[in-house]
Amino acid sequence: MISTKTKNYTLVKPNTNSVAVFVKDLKVNYDKFNGEHLIIDFSEEFNIEIEELILFLKLSVQHKENGTSFVLVCKGINIDTITDQLNVVPTLTEAIDILEMDAIERDLGF
Repeated sequence: MISTKTKNYTLVKPNTNSVAVFVKDLKVNYDKFNGEHLIIDFSEEFNIEIEELILFLKLSVQHKENGTSFVLVCKGINIDTITDQLNVVPTLTEAIDILEMDAIERDLGF
C-alpha cells in the first residue's frame, strides 16, 4: 500500500493486484488513518469488480461514523449497482469533490 498525505486527505493506492490482500493490509494499518479523509485509488491499471468493492463497506461505514470521508476511485464501475453507503467515483477530481460535499453535509449537521 502506498499512501500520500495532503493538506485535506490521504490518498492510498494498492501495490498488489489482489483486492482481498489490499483490504487486509488496509485494515491492519487502519489506525494510521484515524481522523483522516481517505481516497482509495484503483484508477491506475487495476481491474476491480463490483463484488470486491463490498469488501470496503465496513471500513466506509466506520469512517463515516467517525466524521471523516471514505471514497473509492474506480474506472468502469456502474455506480448505480453499488450501495449508497460506498462513495465510488471514476476520477480523483471527483473524489476530491465528494470530500468537499461531505464536509458541507457535516457542517449542516447531516
